[in-house]
Amino acid sequence: MLKTILIDDQEFCTEVLQDMLKQVHAETNIVAICNSGKEGLKAIKKHEPDLIILDVEMPGMTGFEMLQELKHPDFEVIFTTSFDKYSIEAIRYSALDYLLKPVMPHELKAALDKMEHKQHKNLSKQFKTLFQHLDGSRRPVNHVALPSMEGLIFINVIDIIHCESDSNYTTLFLNSGEKMVVTKTLKDIEGLLQGNNFYRIHNSHLINMHHIKKYVKGNAGYVVMNTSAEIAVARNRKEDFLKQFAHL
Repeated sequence: MLKTILIDDQEFCTEVLQDMLKQVHAETNIVAICNSGKEGLKAIKKHEPDLIILDVEMPGMTGFEMLQELKHPDFEVIFTTSFDKYSIEAIRYSALDYLLKPVMPHELKAALDKMEHKQHKNLSKQFKTLFQHLDGSRRPVNHVALPSMEGLIFINVIDIIHCESDSNYTTLFLNSGEKMVVTKTLKDIEGLLQGNNFYRIHNSHLINMHHIKKYVKGNAGYVVMNTSAEIAVARNRKEDFLKQFAHL
């Protein structure tokens, strides 16, 4: 049985979640229901859960603040949240899971199925990455957690030279010469790296503008990266790309 704690300041929400879990995941054993971060901390220490379903926006102590009180959290987390762009971005960077309120049964089931099929656990790194991205200044990110066929990989954003689309996968070319295949589309990667001087130079290519060695003129032209990789600029993106390049 999956030992689970529900934490949300609204009793209605925990009641709905409790009913949903009975419907979509009979193997869930709800060991505690808490209505504040402080209650959640006590319940976690007492029950040592496998999973907590945690509301982000709670008065007094947010879900994030509650997690930061724990030295070595070793349980899975599924966040629930109203739409908060920056909270959701932080969760996505760490490859943790979240559900938008109001939570739908099929979405809850999908999140639980995804959690159960994880091949490797990197929880401490995931939480560390999450906390790094909760900086109120909204600065560009330093690290990102990405799923691969073997599990999660943690990458320093500055080490990414360029990314190439391969259907539902993306190949990352790193400064070290390594290539890593992640189970995210190029569009997903572009969204995660927004604000870090990456540019979608072509439908199939996303480049790190800081790693451009030179731009070679032509009908549309192409860039030469620091690794000597040559990548064509799509004709319909040439003008915008050159504007971006000029402001580096």
